[in-house]
Amino acid sequence: MNFSMSEIVGLVILAIIVFGPDKLPELARKAARVLAYLRRIGNDARGQLRKELGPEFDDIHLGDLNPKTLVAKHLLSSEEVADLRQIRDEALAEGALVKDALGASDDAKSGASAEADAPIVPFDPEAT
Repeated sequence: MNFSMSEIVGLVILAIIVFGPDKLPELARKAARVLAYLRRIGNDARGQLRKELGPEFDDIHLGDLNPKTLVAKHLLSSEEVADLRQIRDEALAEGALVKDALGASDDAKSGASAEADAPIVPFDPEAT
């Protein structure tokens, strides 16, 4: 999550209004303790998992389990990844050109001719 400076200032002002300036430092200390405790639990679980898996799994990180990074890291060479990124960028550029061309052709048509080109779909009252 990315917060802008104005959002952070707004949250601080709201916290001061809701909790008051006297209780706010105490609540901030408690929140920091809870976050430190949760981080410690996560690190302990990660260390225990590494210990249980053994030394052959030392180079595995949780981010490596993401399918995108797993394929890019273990199945494709860096040249293939660069080629795929180039193909993606070219496809996005072509798609933008097509979108612009379609938008320009839609702007050129008048409202009446666009309605005349629309296909007429028969209505079947028994189908509903």
